[in-house]
Amino acid sequence: MKIAIGCDHAGYQYKEIVKKHLEEKGFQVIDKGTYSEERVDYPIYGEAVANAVASGEADKGIVICGTGIGISISANKVKGIRAALCTNEYMARMARKHNDANVLAFGARVLGIDVALGIVDVFFSTDFEGGRHERRVKLIKEIEEKNFCK
Repeated sequence: MKIAIGCDHAGYQYKEIVKKHLEEKGFQVIDKGTYSEERVDYPIYGEAVANAVASGEADKGIVICGTGIGISISANKVKGIRAALCTNEYMARMARKHNDANVLAFGARVLGIDVALGIVDVFFSTDFEGGRHERRVKLIKEIEEKNFCK
């Protein structure tokens, strides 16, 4: 599986740890930046990861900023993206099982690294459940189609 990962300056250290963790588990990681702790704007990196997932360059993505809020909002502006801001393993499991989330978001300033790695592991080991949830994901896609700015 190919995973695109991106962050702002606040998420840089976590991005590097998560990237290494995923590579050790056999995932191919596509690093969309940033590449240092120099202050940058998170929307750039949220969009870069989301575009990689939406285009098929990556199967799924991870975005990290201080809280995870701004970068997840940015990623969700890209058509076809369902970025889920998760603060625990249960949220990560449900994001995949019920929402078929394709981008994981979290905040480096609100989670310890061990918690973040647990969330990452659950997100990438959980499959979409389908069934009644397919209808709901379809409704999300219909909302997106009706309201997407071209």
